[in-house]
Amino acid sequence: MRYLRFIDNGRPSLGLLQGDTIEVLDGGLFDAHRATGRRVPLAGAQLLPPVVPGTFYAAGVNYHRHLEAVSARKGVPFRLPDMNHIGYRANSALVGHDAPIVIPRDSCGRLQFEGELVVVIGKGGRHIAASDALSHVFGYTIGNDVSERQWQNADRTLWRAKNADTFKPMGPWIETDVDLDAMHTTVRLNGQEVSRFKTREMVFGIEDTIAEISRYITLSPGDMIWMGTDEPTLDMVATDQVEVEIDGIGVLTNRLVAE
Repeated sequence: MRYLRFIDNGRPSLGLLQGDTIEVLDGGLFDAHRATGRRVPLAGAQLLPPVVPGTFYAAGVNYHRHLEAVSARKGVPFRLPDMNHIGYRANSALVGHDAPIVIPRDSCGRLQFEGELVVVIGKGGRHIAASDALSHVFGYTIGNDVSERQWQNADRTLWRAKNADTFKPMGPWIETDVDLDAMHTTVRLNGQEVSRFKTREMVFGIEDTIAEISRYITLSPGDMIWMGTDEPTLDMVATDQVEVEIDGIGVLTNRLVAE
């Protein structure tokens, strides 16, 4: 099933994708919801981020080639980490499918894409075993962890490099039925494929990441975890269009504009 959020009669609404139409639902994604009997066309609908999380987690440098590239840029020897590196992102940075990514005026003018699988928690808990972790997942969507690398290198934290307004496109919907082992992530820049990797070939997988976070922090329905990206992550400038596609989910498309 594919759940989405969209603007309906001027307000955010929950919907279920049925072919090329949206079945309008009454209620919340993790509450009891029901079909209203009304449908609207998907074409032309303004899609929102499909969930607004209580807590927004991100797994850092979680693919081999990306880790090798980061090590090379820093001039340090490559080695696999012995523990998962979890960070946070800001809800205020989220935008939906087809929304613009805005390059701030005082940015260097170049941003980089990071196409990522997003895990949406459906059943909360603490001390979740890795063997039981997938039963706590509601579904999956697509994220683009847009990054301003000069700020990333200059600042002590990622507060603006990865969290400026519009830097976290996500969508277009949440898919609840996926084949994780069959997934590939593909990034296209201005229609040309520039990155492709097997989505599940992570240093720390979904199960281990959920288990690690829940050792210390109680997960709640609606929390989400962005699972990282692989190389290459390339520069984007104003007027560029970036598409992130993950097999079995869909395509997230956004265009860059200058502030």
